[in-house]
Parts: sequence; C-alpha cells; structure tokens
Amino acid sequence: MTKLFYIVSFVFIFGNTSCFSQEIGDVIKTKDTIKKNEINPLTPAKAAFYSAVLPGLGQAYNKKYWKIPLVYGAIGTSLYFYINNNKKYHSYRDAYKRRLAGFNDDQYSYLDDSRLIAAQKFYQRNRDLSLLVSVAFYILNIVDANVDAHLIQFNVSEKLSLAPDVHQNDFTLKPNLGLSFNYKF
Repeated sequence: MTKLFYIVSFVFIFGNTSCFSQEIGDVIKTKDTIKKNEINPLTPAKAAFYSAVLPGLGQAYNKKYWKIPLVYGAIGTSLYFYINNNKKYHSYRDAYKRRLAGFNDDQYSYLDDSRLIAAQKFYQRNRDLSLLVSVAFYILNIVDANVDAHLIQFNVSEKLSLAPDVHQNDFTLKPNLGLSFNYKF
C-alpha cells in the first residue's frame, strides 16, 4: 500500500504541473472590435501642396474628383476674361498712341480721345479685377484641398446623431421645438 501511495503521490505532484500548464503560444488573444484609423497629420499639408503645384491635384489626392472640373472652370473662366480684357486694353491703348502720333486710320477712328482714354481705363480695371479673381480662385483651390483633407480625418460615427426634435406639449397641446442628441453604445 505504501508503494502504491508513493507512486500516486509522485504522479499527482509532478504530473499535475505538466497536465495543466500552457505554453505561451496557446494563449487566446482577443480581437479589438473598434477599428482604429491611423491619422496622418501631414495629409492636409500634402493636399495643399499638391493643389498649389497643380490646381485640382489636391482634390484628386482627397478623392473628391467631382471638384476638379469646378476648379478648372473657375480658374479658366477668370483667366479667359483676363486675357480678353488685356487684349482690348492694349488695342485701345495702341489706338490712342497712334492718334497721339498723328495717325487716324485705325478701327477706332469714330471715337474721340476722351472715349479712347475711358475705354483704356475700363478694360484696365476689368483686367486687374479678372486677375484678382483668378488669384482668389487659385487660393480657394488650395484652401479647399487643405480643409477637405482635415475633414476626412474627422471621425463621424453612425452612433452619434444630432437632429431637430418636435414634440407636443402634454398640457398646452402646442408643439415644442428642441434638439435631440443621441449616442448609441
């Protein structure tokens, strides 16, 4: 009996540790249920740089392809008016210079000197304004790419909602206006 006692004790003491031990690789790892998006702080600067190099490239970098025709339409239209007003300004200026030199055989022979000067001022002002609008659209293109890249990184979850709420007052039966803020866990 003592022999059997020693064998059972030996197996119980030394065998028990090997039966219940786990190796490091056998540990069950839990998966994180929240998807973590990496935020790159240089993305807005990259988008602004791309738009500064080539208008519309920052919008393509942000994957907002529908904005590219708007960018080129705005800048192209304002550049068209700049070129058109510049040509007309130079045309009236050259006609006035020729008139001062004593020639009167240009296409504006029906205008007097004061009208030529007024036309020069008019087209010069429109030319300068068109250039200012072109530069404004170019800067707006850069700002749009930068802001859009910032807003892409903004976390908007379906669990969070903010909506107007209209409900009826139980005592006066009048509608009450409110703002409903909901967060689902």
